[in-house]
Amino acid sequence: MHIPDGYLSPSTCAVAYASAVPFWYVAMGKVKRRLHSRFLPLISVFSAFSFVIMMFNLPLPGGTTGHATGVGLAAVVLGPWAGMLAISVALVIQAVFFGDGGITAIGANCFNIAIVGSLMASFVYRLVAGLSPMGSTRRLLAAGLAGYAGINAAALITAIEFGLQPLLFHDAAGTPLYAPYSLAIAVPAMMIGHLTFAGFAEFLVSAGVVSYLQRTDPGLLAREAPGADIGLATGSLKRLWAGLAILMILTPLGLLAVGSAWGEWAPADFAKPESRREIAAVSQGQAPAIAPAGLERLSSIWTAPIPDYAPPILKNASFGYVLSAMTGTGLIILVSLLLSAFGARPRNARPSNARPSNARPRNARPRNV
Repeated sequence: MHIPDGYLSPSTCAVAYASAVPFWYVAMGKVKRRLHSRFLPLISVFSAFSFVIMMFNLPLPGGTTGHATGVGLAAVVLGPWAGMLAISVALVIQAVFFGDGGITAIGANCFNIAIVGSLMASFVYRLVAGLSPMGSTRRLLAAGLAGYAGINAAALITAIEFGLQPLLFHDAAGTPLYAPYSLAIAVPAMMIGHLTFAGFAEFLVSAGVVSYLQRTDPGLLAREAPGADIGLATGSLKRLWAGLAILMILTPLGLLAVGSAWGEWAPADFAKPESRREIAAVSQGQAPAIAPAGLERLSSIWTAPIPDYAPPILKNASFGYVLSAMTGTGLIILVSLLLSAFGARPRNARPSNARPSNARPRNARPRNV
């Protein structure tokens, strides 16, 4: 679901960035007030969780792969606004440092997954959970359905963006310049895998972690529970970080699924007979003989330092995958620290021990009137 460079036209990418910016702005405003509270480390945990969980590729029908995103879980625990920031940070780091998603498509990927996914997940969670008790099975089901709805909403928006490209952007002969597949191909190809395997994986991830939190730290679930005590005490985040560390160690399992995600093929794949057969098998029998011109041109606009989560200095793919997970998590923590420093003190703020300019000095005698 990570759109690479070249699959969307520059104008589409510009519209996606413009659509995402207002949501980022509002989200930052809502979160900035709590940058120095325990909330910021919590955002870091779930941003890192999203980063790592997206490294676990799953086999999908037809030979493609997909993955969960963690968007439902982030929305359930953090709320939609902080959730979209957490997922956005993970997506930006994936694109810039690991080449997972394009630089030009960061706005689209964040809008689709982080923004649309978070809003949909939060809406479904609140709708289904209602005023049910914090530890109820209904709230557990609501979390699972929130994850399922969030990832499928993101997948549908992505498929529509893909499918509009050949309709809007083509040469004089009608040959697509960017993503080559129409809506009739893109929507089924994207949704079949997400409505089944990837969506079910997101359901399990969201419900599974929420089940754990119900037993160990229900206070973390209070933010998105109408009527609950928002000040309900929460436990240490050490257990969440420990669980994340275990996931990082297990990331090589994500290498077991072979094949590319639908719509993430490199330009060279369109010229290889074997790759073209695989593309045609999941695209209603259609595979262009060559990559579209715009896709070819934009695909090399950015070279990530650690492409495909495979550090160039390492020969062992499994160890490289673990190291990439650790690197990504470290970068997310660094971004969180920068955000904390950015919001350290409002501009022109008066020090806490400063007196107003018209304040009377201590021990000063009152004037005679």
